[in-house]
Amino acid sequence: MIVRSFKDIENTDRHVKAASGTWESKRIVLAKEKVGFSLHETVLYAGTETSMWYANHIEAVLCVEGEAELTNDETGETHWIEPGTMYLLDGHERHTMRPKTDFRCVCVFNPPVTGREDHDENGVYPLLTEEG
Repeated sequence: MIVRSFKDIENTDRHVKAASGTWESKRIVLAKEKVGFSLHETVLYAGTETSMWYANHIEAVLCVEGEAELTNDETGETHWIEPGTMYLLDGHERHTMRPKTDFRCVCVFNPPVTGREDHDENGVYPLLTEEG
């Protein structure tokens, strides 16, 4: 059994701040736990724009605080995301988030991330694995 809080991982290597400066993520469950998924709390900052494309992962996102516009960059369709709303990128959709307020969400990734990932120039997380 693992018991861990977000407070436990603040300012550790599990607390990742994007090079873009648009978000930070506390990665509470990682690939090294070997449970088949990773679990994160992510905050996207108000007034920013983050374009992403999880070409190597499926991601489910549950908004727990704040509001943001989600755009499916492939179709142009937009969605308003607020607390209690979930979105699932089950088709590896390219998408853009535009938070109106600081936007806090809980995210699940499959395959799990290692904790070292940040978006590349295409908005993609590389497919990193844990050795052993």
